[in-house]
Amino acid sequence: METPHCGLLIVGAGHAGSELAVAARQGGWTGRIVLLGEEAGVPYQRPPLSKAYLLGKSDVDSLALRPASAYEAANIERVQGARLVAIDRAAHRVTLADGSTLVYEKLALCTGGRPRPLVCEGIDAAHPPTNLFYLRTLADADGMRTALRPGARVVVVGGGYVGLEVAASARGQGAVVTVLEAQPRVLARVAGPEVSRFYESVHRDAGVEILTGTGLARVECEGGRIVAVQCSTGQRLEADLVVAGIGMLANIEAARDAGLVEQGGILVDELSRTADPDIVAAGDCTVQHHALYGRQLRLESVPNALEQARAAASWLCGKPKPNHSVPWFWSDQYELKLQMAGLSQGHDRCVVRGNPEARSFCAFYLLGQRVLAIDAVNRPADFMQVRRALAQTPSVDVDRLSDESIPLKDLLAGTAVVTGKP
Repeated sequence: METPHCGLLIVGAGHAGSELAVAARQGGWTGRIVLLGEEAGVPYQRPPLSKAYLLGKSDVDSLALRPASAYEAANIERVQGARLVAIDRAAHRVTLADGSTLVYEKLALCTGGRPRPLVCEGIDAAHPPTNLFYLRTLADADGMRTALRPGARVVVVGGGYVGLEVAASARGQGAVVTVLEAQPRVLARVAGPEVSRFYESVHRDAGVEILTGTGLARVECEGGRIVAVQCSTGQRLEADLVVAGIGMLANIEAARDAGLVEQGGILVDELSRTADPDIVAAGDCTVQHHALYGRQLRLESVPNALEQARAAASWLCGKPKPNHSVPWFWSDQYELKLQMAGLSQGHDRCVVRGNPEARSFCAFYLLGQRVLAIDAVNRPADFMQVRRALAQTPSVDVDRLSDESIPLKDLLAGTAVVTGKP
């Protein structure tokens, strides 16, 4: 049988893959475009899975990134239930899990990632408990929605953004929620102590029990279900369902075997090109050098996936537009909108502007007088100003940054006019 030939073969039908396919067609790619996805249905948004969808405030149709008709109109062929297992760069051929092969002219790797599995005493990886959940796919969210009910005892392992979003949604469904975080505070890897304290307070006010400095030692199972967890502190918690939000593993095995992986991801440049001139990559599976921070980064965010996909499409279509975007993220918990821009690692000072007690404030992360990043809670205008300014590595008068009588735009422009404090 002759191996099918694809002009542009895109592996992965998440945010990056879907965006790359459409952007390439709109950018002038005239050849065949084939979009491979492991899941059934049209490509969908993942962020709402832990928020509106888990709360039952949105349905499957509202999750679609685009209607099926949009792919048909752009002449993009979608192949479902397809998983990449090998790349033959010399032959321009990929092998899928079902043994079939496809030949490509250009290959785009948008393979994303998968949840890091929970490993502890009492869990058989070959036969995981039926009430142990992760949250990455629509199927994961559907299983969790079915299990959540008023009074259900939920143990969330991991106090990062996904864990806290699930905790907020579970409380919204009337569940009894406990969060276990091995670090001394929640959000320890991504936010400063000020923001951690704020979110711990918010969740406790909502009735969530937060146990920091507490890991998971073992689980007790009966009939294939977890009935209780044993904490590293010795505390025992009965559980109706356990949700693990302990990070993500990049889907890079095939790319690694093909020699395209470095520092835990598929290495790409500002145009999303890999070391192979016929292969691009975008999304959570990639590592890219960011000039703004002077190092290689693997970012797990929808905005990064979209920007990398657009950069890849621009190069494939001969209209290169490099990606120099500032990293940004968001998280919705209860009525709070947290928006983050930049990366705070390496900061030597955090300045809070606004009032955390009023649930409206910004946390600025600085290195000397340079603003590295911002966490903005219910402050969309401040977030947008700082996000735009970060590309110019702004310096501010740190002593006046917390003074709200001075317009933020003046501080960022370096022309602060004092109208309050002397």
